[in-house]
Amino acid sequence: MKSELCIHDLAARSNKVVLATDRLIEAPNWTPDGSALIVNGDGLLFRVALAAPELVRIDTGFAIGLNNDHGVSPDGTMLALSDKTETGRSCIYLMAISGGVPVRITRNVPSWWHGWSPDGSQLAYVGVRDAVFDIYVIPAAGGSETRLTNGGGHHDGPDYTPDGKWIWFNSDVGGAMQLWRIRPDGSDRRQMTADERVNWFPHPSPCGRHVLYLAYPAGTDGHPGDRDVELRLIPAGGGAPVVVLSLFGGQGSINVPCWSPDGSRFAFVRYGRDK
Repeated sequence: MKSELCIHDLAARSNKVVLATDRLIEAPNWTPDGSALIVNGDGLLFRVALAAPELVRIDTGFAIGLNNDHGVSPDGTMLALSDKTETGRSCIYLMAISGGVPVRITRNVPSWWHGWSPDGSQLAYVGVRDAVFDIYVIPAAGGSETRLTNGGGHHDGPDYTPDGKWIWFNSDVGGAMQLWRIRPDGSDRRQMTADERVNWFPHPSPCGRHVLYLAYPAGTDGHPGDRDVELRLIPAGGGAPVVVLSLFGGQGSINVPCWSPDGSRFAFVRYGRDK
């Protein structure tokens, strides 16, 4: 076993293994109808129906160099993809959730998708411009990108709150990687965690009460895989985090939005240790 695709139930405090595979899979999204999970592996995209779990490839046309930054639109009709096949560096595309030919959205590269606005009109993502990692937004229909952060560190992992009033992200401004939030117009930036952990990939819950994120041990550089990590919850308004579970994972575990539509569960991937 290399990868276990799992679901954690918050109320029951239990984990269920949906699928175990020797393939390296990553970054589960939940479809808005609650029937399936979307994961990537080997540059491809797969659908896993919860009623009959197996990896079923989604046709992504020419895009066969996908990474783990992908997600389903709020209305369940579209997929956002991050793929390097066409340009050699990650570009953001949209396509029908059933598969087809991806349509390029970002002109500047590299760009990695991370979040849809609740109304589906905007995409939030990470872009590297002049060797600086910043948070950007762009209309889902395409157009000009808007930069929300202004250098001074590495900014990553943006995801919208369900009311669309905030974008959470992680940043190492001032030291270790911590969680922040910012308004969609780039105003009112606030730091939300300040602890000894290295914190990545915040995902606000659909119910609006809390934020799930990945916590590495102090001193971790970047967001590597194959580490002993924790998945934590923090109140949406800030406060003390709670450790939900510990696992062997990291990169690929929860890179993208992974909540069930009702916010009662979330999906994640954990990995087997080399023997």
